[in-house]
Amino acid sequence: MAGQTTPRTFLTPLIAIAVIGAALAGCETVPMGGGFAPGPASGDFRADDFDWSTRSGSASIDGRIDYRRGVQTFDCTGSVGLTPDTPYTRNRIRTLYGSTDRAAVPEAIVRARTVADPSADYRGYVRSGTCENGRFSFSGLPDGGWFIIAPVSAGGDDRVVLMRHVDTRSGRISVTL
Repeated sequence: MAGQTTPRTFLTPLIAIAVIGAALAGCETVPMGGGFAPGPASGDFRADDFDWSTRSGSASIDGRIDYRRGVQTFDCTGSVGLTPDTPYTRNRIRTLYGSTDRAAVPEAIVRARTVADPSADYRGYVRSGTCENGRFSFSGLPDGGWFIIAPVSAGGDDRVVLMRHVDTRSGRISVTL
């Protein structure tokens, strides 16, 4: 029976492959880039994701509105919101503004868009500031990512909502929308 493979000889490599495969299936994978794993990818609302934003810190934002469309100059038309960057708010901002970096979107379009989990109450974590003479500021902020949201108008009903993402790092940053 020289040259023939017995069932036992044939099964040994298959068993070894199955054992190695099962061992590898139990291994945890870590994202590249330092192992930082953000919150849930789905953007579900989790109050724990906002905890960092409730702390006080030494960072501040000095902002200025300088938005123009052609020869039209837009001014603040309400308070400026400062929303913490979390998986939930990032997903929401992307849906409403089409970007998580910066945007200028007509208010009617923002209001017409539908977000997942619209009843999640994250508003308690949003800071609000007044905008006077095209300027606004926030102080006592912890380090982290924030979305600045500012409604502007050139008069009449032509309101636009400006959005810009900023990162605070224990100092004063200046931003122009």
